[in-house]
Amino acid sequence: MLLQDLDAVFADDGPLAASVDHYFLRQQQLELAQSIQRALDTPSTLVAEAGTGTGKTWAYLVPVFLSGRKALISTGTRTLQDQLFKRDLPHLRKALSLSLNVALLKGRGNYVCHYYFEKYEQDARGFGSKHEVQQLKHIQQFIERSKSGDKSELAAVPEDAPIWHRVTSTRENCLGQDCPYVGECFVLKARRKAQEADIVVVNHALFMADLALREDGITDLLPEVDVVVFDEAHQLPDVATRFLGTTVSMHQINDLAHLIEAAGLAHAKGSADWSAVAGALKQAMQDLRLQAAPIQQLSGQKATFMDLPNALAFDEALAQLLDKLDKIIKLLDLLKEHHPDLAAAYKTALQLRAQIFVWSQPDRQGKHAVLPDADVATLQQLEQESVRWVEHGASYFRLHRAPLSVAQIFSRYKADEQSWIFTSATLSVHGNFNHFVHQLGLWEAQVEVWPSPFNYAEQAVLYVPQGLPLPSSPDFYPAFINTLMPFIQQAEGGVLVLSTTLRGVDIMADLIQASVDRLGLKQHVMRQGEKSRQVLLESFRTQPHAVLVGSASFWEGIDVPGNALTVVAIDKLPFAPPDDPVLEARIKACRDRGGNPFVEYQLPEAAIALKQGAGRLIRTEKDWGVLIMGDARLVEKPYGKVLWRGLPGFARTRSASQALAFYQHKKKHPAS
Repeated sequence: MLLQDLDAVFADDGPLAASVDHYFLRQQQLELAQSIQRALDTPSTLVAEAGTGTGKTWAYLVPVFLSGRKALISTGTRTLQDQLFKRDLPHLRKALSLSLNVALLKGRGNYVCHYYFEKYEQDARGFGSKHEVQQLKHIQQFIERSKSGDKSELAAVPEDAPIWHRVTSTRENCLGQDCPYVGECFVLKARRKAQEADIVVVNHALFMADLALREDGITDLLPEVDVVVFDEAHQLPDVATRFLGTTVSMHQINDLAHLIEAAGLAHAKGSADWSAVAGALKQAMQDLRLQAAPIQQLSGQKATFMDLPNALAFDEALAQLLDKLDKIIKLLDLLKEHHPDLAAAYKTALQLRAQIFVWSQPDRQGKHAVLPDADVATLQQLEQESVRWVEHGASYFRLHRAPLSVAQIFSRYKADEQSWIFTSATLSVHGNFNHFVHQLGLWEAQVEVWPSPFNYAEQAVLYVPQGLPLPSSPDFYPAFINTLMPFIQQAEGGVLVLSTTLRGVDIMADLIQASVDRLGLKQHVMRQGEKSRQVLLESFRTQPHAVLVGSASFWEGIDVPGNALTVVAIDKLPFAPPDDPVLEARIKACRDRGGNPFVEYQLPEAAIALKQGAGRLIRTEKDWGVLIMGDARLVEKPYGKVLWRGLPGFARTRSASQALAFYQHKKKHPAS
């Protein structure tokens, strides 16, 4: 395809203009599409930062469509994945009159499993609650009519409902070709469609799961493609760290115990006292959790392997858990041919045992034990520079392991003949891509920036209040909320309040609610955790005068244009918490090699996170509002310049009266 073809597609009289009301040519969008086209033709790797409003989705879809090459498009979330598949791709396919075959592929946990649905249905009839039985009825009707089996299509059962865990499969417990429903399997149907499709839409989690499996020599998850496009690519380093590490939880062990007991009693009743076998496994996990109980008193309720309190007792309990798993594996090895359920239990036990063993290595003396029949991937994992930690809360207990760097593994995944496109509005720190490129090992990539076409200086103001206490002061939050309340009172639409911590969410939500009650205001105050993210966002979009207080996931992926969102407030600069084990280990590794971890890692991470949070305010050329930053370090500390220079070009003020005057003016004259 020639670049001239792109000119014709994006022209004011082109096919896109004919399919969209009020379409106009965006030069940034065309230039981005042209750069992507050159990366497809080479083939090569392109890292492209495209500001909000650039139109990056069509900028990468058009060249991919016209190239005729098989492509994989990976999105940041399943929600964006569904949006791309159901809205953007059909629209563009129709506009360009192309008969491309497009497929949607998610992780197996998103598809109902006929086999495990049937098993759980039998249990629930006797022991399930009325609520569970009703949800099962909805799922049964869904199975009968659905072509995809994708749980996101069943609105009657929330996607985060616990029942989904029971009626979906995992890689470990999947029966494969032994399953009586293999011909009806939704996962296999989705994968077959993906193999046959021209364009396959996945999400970063599935892509990284595939990468991790390939490290283990398994290559049957995602199809081979010529082009990979990563949308919302800034999320990739964190997702890669999570999927290239391991997590073993108390719930996984208890689920295994349940699986062993059910399979043993049903298919090998006389071979063992299955209730005792399962009970001993549960007890071993409970003993391990008990020895880790002091962790609950620590900051963040987590501790690294080398800093575990009660370490010797913990290690002994861990050895006992491994011993119980060894005995179970030997027992199931003799019986696994009797029934697929026993084979699934064996496979799951083997996998969890290997993960726990790898987690335990090396020991406190720095020595490795010998893992019987260890494969190459496992031995490589043992030698990989990583950090281990334990997380212990009231309702959870987890063993985590994560690599300090994913660059080497991620970068070698790219085939020489492939084109890789990375795009997001937040990949650089004031135009510098070093942090992102080094995180993923993309040293040969071309990097380019296209700024947003919005007139930020006219549309919004950044207000950093004077005289607030330091964020570390106990007086900070009351003072910050007092500063925020006049804007909440004046708010034309919703107010989004972002915190760096869950504790901050609760403190600010309580203070705002108290102020709303005292002043007799009509504002509806919502906070993260009281309902699902999806429900909260829908309420926020539709309810007038809503205030939503959130952390973490609420810093990005929220698109509320127009008067529905005119104030965004951020309590503190989003530096990662010091009790994060991965961060702590990376800081130490940076210092050990003579680097400056604050400049090289912490500051770039904060800059990108801050840009994401600030980006919630202005989503279209007609949006307006005020961004309030409670942390004066943004303008008073030397490093603050790096942070605010990376933000959109808002007008700036430290005067409350000027910020309020701007807001009141825009409220009356939004177009001015």
